[in-house]
Amino acid sequence: MSIETIDAGKEAALVLSEEEIFTAHEGGKLSVSSTVPLNDKRDLSIAYTPGVAQVSRAIHAKPELARTHTWAERLVVVVSDGTAVLGLGNIGPSASLPVMEGKSALFKSFGDLDSIPLVLNTTDVDEIIETLVRLRPSFGAVNLEDISAPRCFELEERLIEALDCPVMHDDQHGTAVVVLAALTNAAKVTKRELSGLKVVVSGAGAAGIAVAEILLTAGVEDVILLDSKGAINTGRADIAADPASKKAQMAQRTNPRGISGGPGEALQGADVFVGVSSSKLDEEHLKLMAEDAIVFALSNPDPEVLPEVAQKYAAVVATGRSDFPNQINNVLAFPGIFRGALDAGARRITPAMKLAAARAIAELAEEELSADYIVPSPLDARVAPAVTAAVAAAAE
Repeated sequence: MSIETIDAGKEAALVLSEEEIFTAHEGGKLSVSSTVPLNDKRDLSIAYTPGVAQVSRAIHAKPELARTHTWAERLVVVVSDGTAVLGLGNIGPSASLPVMEGKSALFKSFGDLDSIPLVLNTTDVDEIIETLVRLRPSFGAVNLEDISAPRCFELEERLIEALDCPVMHDDQHGTAVVVLAALTNAAKVTKRELSGLKVVVSGAGAAGIAVAEILLTAGVEDVILLDSKGAINTGRADIAADPASKKAQMAQRTNPRGISGGPGEALQGADVFVGVSSSKLDEEHLKLMAEDAIVFALSNPDPEVLPEVAQKYAAVVATGRSDFPNQINNVLAFPGIFRGALDAGARRITPAMKLAAARAIAELAEEELSADYIVPSPLDARVAPAVTAAVAAAAE
């Protein structure tokens, strides 16, 4: 069995064999290495007993020394319960571990932050919070990953209050930051103002709600959220029946024109489509959008609409895949966001820090801006340092 993708830079098929993939993952993708030599008795006496006892005594007397004399305050834990992994769904903690190992590897490679995966054999929000509160002396930040909605909203909100360190659900906010960066530049390519855009977000789960929220924060005034029942609005019976839900809260803040119905009604005259669900976008609905439309079909591995179809009607098209132009990839955001927050000693990752991250990403693409280049490559070495600096400045 093989997996075929396209290397856009080389314009050639890249075939990954099953053997190659499984060999790379055998034994896991992470290891721990020492930062001090361990070659002789002197090394052992410094790194371990008796020397280590002096450091432990000092931290006991002055707890703040743990920030500088352990790795804890620079360590990110990637936490998942395995309930919403990639496009695979609820596959459980053990099956999610290869993904979390990969995430930790990205933290090190792109943000130079040590990171360990922590997969939990529970889906109970209270139990997850209790576990992380008890483990707090061992880490300095929490990246929540692949946790199903709507539980992810409650979990993130409560963890932010329970822990005195940065906490972010990357499926929500990493996606949202990169979408905002891409849309900022797509608006420039199509000669539009961000605030005047009519945006339809398909998918009202973790990513969709976060995308809507950051666009509203950035000044976009007309955002419509779509779920499987159609446009979210205050008049929908299921939303009115649950006023405390996240969708009900978003109904109060979005859809200013009171649009009801499905994609056909929502996309009439829309400037932007952002897809963050597995729903397909019908070509007939694309025809309803405004001239020079912007289409972000971000579902992976199968976009809501293929680029060759979207390009018939849209001036700018983006996906979540590396084999098409304009890849909207969270790795553009999360390493720098966490690194910047930790560099600044921030206890929380704020909306201002997320906006700063989006601006930094967008600015890196400005010099070569085109319809096929609205965000830098995830492999662009400038990205993480720029995001780090912007987030740290916003934190301060």
